[in-house]
Amino acid sequence: MPKYLRFLLFSFAFVMTIFFVDSCADKKKKEDETATFYVDETVMPMMEDQLAVFHSQRPEKVNLVPKTEGAILDMLKNDSTRLVVMSRTLSKSEEKSFTDKGIVPRITQIAIDGVALVANTKARDTVIDLQDIIDFMNEKSVATIKGLVFDNASSSTIDFISKKASVTKVDSKNIFALKSSNDVIKYISENDGYIGVVGVNWMTQPMPDMLNSTSKVKVLAVKNVKSEPNSTEYYKPSQTNLAEGLYPLTRKIYMLNYEGSVGLGMGFATFVAGDVGQRIVLKSGLAPVRLSLREVKVRKDIENK
Repeated sequence: MPKYLRFLLFSFAFVMTIFFVDSCADKKKKEDETATFYVDETVMPMMEDQLAVFHSQRPEKVNLVPKTEGAILDMLKNDSTRLVVMSRTLSKSEEKSFTDKGIVPRITQIAIDGVALVANTKARDTVIDLQDIIDFMNEKSVATIKGLVFDNASSSTIDFISKKASVTKVDSKNIFALKSSNDVIKYISENDGYIGVVGVNWMTQPMPDMLNSTSKVKVLAVKNVKSEPNSTEYYKPSQTNLAEGLYPLTRKIYMLNYEGSVGLGMGFATFVAGDVGQRIVLKSGLAPVRLSLREVKVRKDIENK
């Protein structure tokens, strides 16, 4: 074999060896890379679905830890985490410790969510006025409400409703919090006259062991207060109503990244905001940010023309 051919073969083998070693090292690096997101527990079912599909396609390791909004804010304040999923963005004062360090936040909206008001199936009404909820939060008597039950004292749901009612401190024995969304659903299934407040995701994706309780609970349609738009009709938190902003208790879900660099945290956020991730949002019962929705109306009879 001519010397130049041997040289070319040797060079090719050498380059391929280097490429193979680098590829293995890169793959190993990806497999060793990890990121932990602290997730508002009101949307944990949807995020768990995101994680399952992400791990089926990518070698990197992402961890999700459910927390209340209050706990997440404390962790951000203490710089115990920089990757979170929340139903709101931080205020300027809340993110000051990061901006003072020159960190530019990477904020990605991933879904449109809602706070659901649920009642026992024995309840006569299937609708409720948001004004009644606001009045009750302000300790006014409402004949149709015995009490409001929240998922946790530091949950995003109680913060959301409190802001709607312009209440800074809840101090009523008829407004109380349990430990989780499942606890609320179970309580409402056993107690008529009370209104439960949970994230929509826990009603659209109930846990298998909660099916008996969810079958005894109904999601109420809500009418907005008179001073706000769309205040003449009652709306349920359907995907279409969430996407169009018709449901009065609609909110947005964000992935917040305060790492200050492009890494796995941003990679996971890109996945969730992408086509596959948005289809998972759609399947979860929430409204995606970047997919069109179709509302299908089913009729019993089809006219022949």
